[in-house]
Amino acid sequence: MQQALIAVIGGSGLYQMESLQQATEHTLDTPYGQPSDVIVTGFLDDVPVAFLARHGRGHRLIPSEVPYRANIHALKQLGVRYLISMSAVGSLREEMKPLDMVLPDQFIDLTRHRDATFFGAGAVAHVSMAQPVCSSVSDALARAIAEVNLADATDAIDVHRGGTYVCIEGPQFSTQAESHWYRSMGADVIGMTNMPEAKLAREAQIAYATLAMVTDFDCWHPREAHVTAQLAMNNLFKNAERAQKIAAAAIRIIAREYPASIAHDALASALVTQPGAMSAATLRRLGAIIG
Repeated sequence: MQQALIAVIGGSGLYQMESLQQATEHTLDTPYGQPSDVIVTGFLDDVPVAFLARHGRGHRLIPSEVPYRANIHALKQLGVRYLISMSAVGSLREEMKPLDMVLPDQFIDLTRHRDATFFGAGAVAHVSMAQPVCSSVSDALARAIAEVNLADATDAIDVHRGGTYVCIEGPQFSTQAESHWYRSMGADVIGMTNMPEAKLAREAQIAYATLAMVTDFDCWHPREAHVTAQLAMNNLFKNAERAQKIAAAAIRIIAREYPASIAHDALASALVTQPGAMSAATLRRLGAIIG
């Protein structure tokens, strides 16, 4: 099975990676069930890449149904060390407009019903999430956007580096009271899928960053339309072609450098239960994660 150091998880509206050559589908099993869909591997300028549609092709899974542990475990099986998450978000700030792109560097996790760790049941680890985003992968995305803008200045992308992504359970959108509350927390964008994805990527020692594509102003804005699924998807499809170009450019940048990341040795100071103290069943379950 083809290995890949770099992977892309496509969010709403992004169900395939058009630039992949020699695309091959893989159906993988994990100790946590099957991923959201087949994982597609292929090549981008001779760089092996893996792609996974977070909600499944045809968008069949609500955010709470996404098998986050299976998704990350399957990518880890393929050797992934760098992960680009492409995600639709609502804006909680006037300056972050629909069709803008944001590179968050912090998260607030307000999800309630999701399995958020590989550990437990015989193994304990406490990874640091103080810096939940890999700055090197996020920087590659920023440089990729600059390249895309340079190639087509008539359709320049406004990008915002840094910011806090608040992740809610969904699938319902926010009430106005909640939207104002998130703003008071200091959150900049709102979505439903980056948690526990980012936490699990860190436990799997995969460098993770998000390309957040703004589709709406949630429901706090006094003059703009309140978010609907149709509004969000319409704007996301407008950004889809640009997102494909950004992902391809970022992959090329990462492959030129394969930068070190704080994620790559996250378990060195986090693993409390040493492998020698784990049962054989626990070791089999965690083998791909702890190495």
